[in-house]
Amino acid sequence: MAGVRALCLASGGGQQGPVLAAAGANVTVFDISPKQLARDDQVASREVLELRTVLGDMRDLSAFDDDAFDLIINPVSTVFCPSLAPVWAEAFRVLRPGGLLLTGFMNPDVYLFDEESLDQQSLVVRHRLPFSSLDLSEVDRMRAYGDGPIEYSHSLTEQIGGQLVAGFMLTDLVEAPHHADITAQYLPAYIATRAIKP
Repeated sequence: MAGVRALCLASGGGQQGPVLAAAGANVTVFDISPKQLARDDQVASREVLELRTVLGDMRDLSAFDDDAFDLIINPVSTVFCPSLAPVWAEAFRVLRPGGLLLTGFMNPDVYLFDEESLDQQSLVVRHRLPFSSLDLSEVDRMRAYGDGPIEYSHSLTEQIGGQLVAGFMLTDLVEAPHHADITAQYLPAYIATRAIKP
């Protein structure tokens, strides 16, 4: 990874960025949450790593020039973004030709189920798709999500098709079960894609 210009997109929290920096990449962590970015700064300081943190919305990467990065890592964070087309368009713009976009996201089918029932290891179909936690009553939202961020399910058309519309060429796709809840017994909860900017 030495010399690779890596953008950790909506990836604050002290996880991916420090790992890439430890591997020698030139890392920029971009996130909308100052608290998440502070975790990256904290881990980088503790481990004596160099990385840069930048505050902003993943739909607007105007802080960066065209072709500024060789690699974009986008973990399961599109669930916090209401619209994805601008994300993929901006990611395409800031990647150099031949650059890679690695992104992970939630299988939208997971959002069919009642959140409280999942905690009790039971599958109860409750929601229409696409889902937004904004559609819940205040009481239900607080019960299921507390004071956490708003979540949005996104269709595979938005996730995968959106990357293709932006100009990316999909080169790989993998699925994995959720590590903690009952959906793991029935369907993959996570999907990850690898795409290249031609």
